[in-house]
Amino acid sequence: MMRMLHFLLALLLVVLRIVVLVQAQNPPGFISIDCGLPENSSYTEQTTGINYISDAKFIDSGVSKSISPIDKASRQQQLAYVRSFPSGARNCYRINVTRGTKYFIRATFYYGNYDGLNQAPEFDLHLGPNVWGTVKFPNASLAAFSEIIHTPSQNHIRPCLVNTGAGTPFISAIELRILNNNTYITNPTGLTLVYLRRFDIGSITNKEYRYSDDVYDRLWMPLTINSWTKLSTSLNADDVIQNDYRPPAVVLSTAATPVNASDLFDFSWKPDSVTDQLYFYMHFNEVVELTPNVETREFNILINGNRWYGPLRPAYKIVTTIFSRTASSGATSYQFTLLPTGNSTLPPILNAFEIYIAKDFSQSETQQDDIDAITNMKNVYGVARNWQGDPCAPITYMWEGLNCSFDGNNPPRITSLNLSSSNLTGEIASSISKLTMLEYLDLSNNNLSGPVPDFLTQMQSLKVLNLGKNNLTGVVPSGLLDRSKAVIPVVASVAGIVVLLAIVATAVVCGLKKRKPRATVNSHVEPNTPNVSQLESKQRQYTFNELTKITKNFDTILGRGGFGTVYHGLIDDTQVAVKMLSSSSVKLLMRVHHKNLTSLIGYCNEEANIGLIYEYMANGNLDGHLSGKNRRAKFLTWEDRLRIAVDAAQVVLLEIITSRPAITKGQEKTHISQWVSSMVSNGDIKNIVDSRLHEDFETSSVWKAVEIGMASVSINPARRPNTSEIVTELKECLAIELARKRSGRDTENNDSIELGSLNLTTEVGPLAR
Repeated sequence: MMRMLHFLLALLLVVLRIVVLVQAQNPPGFISIDCGLPENSSYTEQTTGINYISDAKFIDSGVSKSISPIDKASRQQQLAYVRSFPSGARNCYRINVTRGTKYFIRATFYYGNYDGLNQAPEFDLHLGPNVWGTVKFPNASLAAFSEIIHTPSQNHIRPCLVNTGAGTPFISAIELRILNNNTYITNPTGLTLVYLRRFDIGSITNKEYRYSDDVYDRLWMPLTINSWTKLSTSLNADDVIQNDYRPPAVVLSTAATPVNASDLFDFSWKPDSVTDQLYFYMHFNEVVELTPNVETREFNILINGNRWYGPLRPAYKIVTTIFSRTASSGATSYQFTLLPTGNSTLPPILNAFEIYIAKDFSQSETQQDDIDAITNMKNVYGVARNWQGDPCAPITYMWEGLNCSFDGNNPPRITSLNLSSSNLTGEIASSISKLTMLEYLDLSNNNLSGPVPDFLTQMQSLKVLNLGKNNLTGVVPSGLLDRSKAVIPVVASVAGIVVLLAIVATAVVCGLKKRKPRATVNSHVEPNTPNVSQLESKQRQYTFNELTKITKNFDTILGRGGFGTVYHGLIDDTQVAVKMLSSSSVKLLMRVHHKNLTSLIGYCNEEANIGLIYEYMANGNLDGHLSGKNRRAKFLTWEDRLRIAVDAAQVVLLEIITSRPAITKGQEKTHISQWVSSMVSNGDIKNIVDSRLHEDFETSSVWKAVEIGMASVSINPARRPNTSEIVTELKECLAIELARKRSGRDTENNDSIELGSLNLTTEVGPLAR
């Protein structure tokens, strides 16, 4: 008997251990991260049964903090800690995911007075290079959360906390759940849906529901209105025939209907902006078993009086989801009406309702091989810099020491890496060879040792290499020496914009220790040598001696730019400007002639002495007029600016409108399009325009010009207008301004904007599931 009892007790312990193990494992597709939880820790949250792990392996910055004991006692366990980020403008997690799989992602923030300041901060949340949203706490005692539905294009995601100067960012939890790819589809595909509301309509418990009631762990909030009657039934998960959206049975077991059967069943939603691209999802399940041929519940669904779907007959214990196939936008309010048909004997019902706003997260992350290579270098060398998030994007948060190329909708590529004076030790990392678009590499003034690796000779894009002041040994690879024979600076054109790639392509290897052979090399790495035949013949070619005479031995400097120094000169009493640069840019620049652009008069191409001769601009350049640097320059009115834009300067339209530089330099580099976008989102058109215009313009003309400028710099090439479209739109802007001047209208009180018509595409309509 005792032996049998011991056996039963042992068996019971085994069973209990199996139960605990099963409970500690997350459902398939769940990643649940407790931010700030001590490293290597994990637990199962008692109220949900979800297993949480520490965030330590997903991030290498920030500090772990614990919320106050009073707050901790009343909250779920995943809110007990936070990870706080007192240092760095941007701090990012890296979480591995399955590329092309649709994820439901939630970030949760509970302040809990973790810092003892009793003042919750405000900060931004990014997903990789794209802005997710702003985290605000209207009430510091409440938790905030933000949810998105997102399909990653890479094998990882990077949620980032961004300090905006309004307090220290922090985060409590990050949760990912895999969704069915056939759900929450947008048009165009690939947009990210940001959660606005998710309602449990007609709830009789007034509770919030999530996992395990919801298999996707969505959070459902109760909503009841006095003019509604609640209907309910008892449902288990197995009682309902589900669709791909799988709303929880407990939510489907209740519904709302009008108090009076003859009343309309309607409600409204007001978006934050008329430009919001909204997607709606309505979930239906008949909660009453209707008497056949006697009772009928049938209705149409209208949005702002337009038929959205119908007629619909909710089926008993069968889920039907009505959803947007395309976004709704352009309205200040959305009125939803569930209108009974003539066949219906019962009023409409609604069980659940979701609202999302679509956002374009199309800013590509850096190319995957580049990310892997630079991340490997970060780990190998222990780079002591705030290298967080995507290396290249957005431009404002590009990693220190890097420069990148941006080519339309293609992923950014790393083209320049400067790790000079970074206390690097060991050999030159082989992962550098994976940066196949690298043009500039500076590893000087470190403690690198070992040989100069042969893989550097295979980096075909490399033009500048600096390995000086290290402890390198051995010989310089012959391939580098072979590539060092041409000493030609290069200037090239990218998308019509002149961009300097390399002034002097120099590799410097100093202090090589072996005497046989011993080399200290200044080598010029340049694969492409311009040909004189590229030069067009209609401009005169000058000798360098002639340039010396024209400029009086290069006596008067007009300015210095990316392409070289510009000197004042005279040709037969005609003033000219002489710029010394490379021959390859002569072909590029001598083809351009326009009344708002300087003409190319001639050129010089003698070995290393390469120069261009231009018309002399006595009135200065456009930058001088816009910036106010040229005090003698005529101030440009709004009409002047539009005429210049129409004629030749579409590519600098935002600069012409604002008189701001393309990139504002400071602690954080901000591109002009980012600044304009933030002002537009606030409807602040007057502060976008150069303040020196003193509002002497037609507001609608400015709005139109700003829209054109922003469209022209869209991340998505398909959304950018072509040149002829830009010119046509700008001419309309000019016509509006000229009409104002002719009529002599006062513009001060004419800053209202006509709202666009409601964009509800009823012809395609939503789909039922």
